[in-house]
Amino acid sequence: MTLVKQLPAGPVDIIGDIHGEFDALTSLLGHLGYSIDGKHPENRTLVFVGDFCDRGPDSPAVLKLVEHLVRSGHAYAILGNHELNLLRNDAKDGSGWYFDERDGRDQSKFAPYARPTATEKQSIVSFLLSLPIALERSDIRIIHAAWIQDQITQIRQIPVENLLASFADWDVASRRHAHELKPKMELEAADWGYGLEDPTKQPPLMAAHADFDSVTQMMNPIRIMTSGVERKATIPFFASGKWRFADRVKWWDEYDERIPVVIGHYWRRYHPDIDSSHAKVELGMFDDIQPHAWHGKRNNVFCVDYSVGGRWADRKSAGTGTTNFKLAALRWPERRLVFDDGHSIDTDNFLG
Repeated sequence: MTLVKQLPAGPVDIIGDIHGEFDALTSLLGHLGYSIDGKHPENRTLVFVGDFCDRGPDSPAVLKLVEHLVRSGHAYAILGNHELNLLRNDAKDGSGWYFDERDGRDQSKFAPYARPTATEKQSIVSFLLSLPIALERSDIRIIHAAWIQDQITQIRQIPVENLLASFADWDVASRRHAHELKPKMELEAADWGYGLEDPTKQPPLMAAHADFDSVTQMMNPIRIMTSGVERKATIPFFASGKWRFADRVKWWDEYDERIPVVIGHYWRRYHPDIDSSHAKVELGMFDDIQPHAWHGKRNNVFCVDYSVGGRWADRKSAGTGTTNFKLAALRWPERRLVFDDGHSIDTDNFLG
């Protein structure tokens, strides 16, 4: 199997980023009409867009269930950037459930959370290494963050077992290209004097950091497809537990192909007017897009990530955990959204 896999014909339910929210996942599966084994009375098939883990209370249970559904033949799944971080042993904010070196720092924000045994870790890695980056067929394309045809062409024939080696080759080349920025980055960090994980201390725009991040991102096709297109930001912004200087680009405004694309990754809000400052914010990505509308140049791209990854923050602030942080599925070809609380609504503006 290659990193771009064919999706069989038939109706599908495309589930957004889960981020360890096991209860939300099982609730959504029930509302969609699936048994715990993934069977559906109308022979529908589940599709997962990645980011199964991190931040939520039970990433091991989510991964175990998704693996069961995929291996039983009732679901398809692709890798997100959080799975790629795990496979590369790149410990990030919210990954303390898996990485011992993050556990201490993550306790105050995300605990309590389940942690896997050593044997369970081996099973998780083995499963993730079997997954592709993208799914396609004549009427739909599914990828975690960005469908850019040139990058799809670069990875189309790469076997899944060569994922990490291919990523490493591109990463080495990009970092070699950006190596000259390192001394400037060290000077910027020294002048600032603080770390980049404190949301209360906003740094100035660090130009060398921004250039380094955008170069290493844009020279690696797998990075682009799992975490998006980036450019130098105009102001620093706090996301995924650190201050950042390379901003994400609305690549869908340049997507000019006829085949619709479904993505996750971008933390859409069902109620954009509700303050979500204590969770991750994608600055400006959906400011001019209605919560259940298709978007992009041809209005044929849809982000199905409704920010369930922020539910931990709502629980910390004694909220209900459901207000503005939802797990959603897009039913295709019906183009109807179903949420983990049972609410359902048709999407709009498709090809509008």
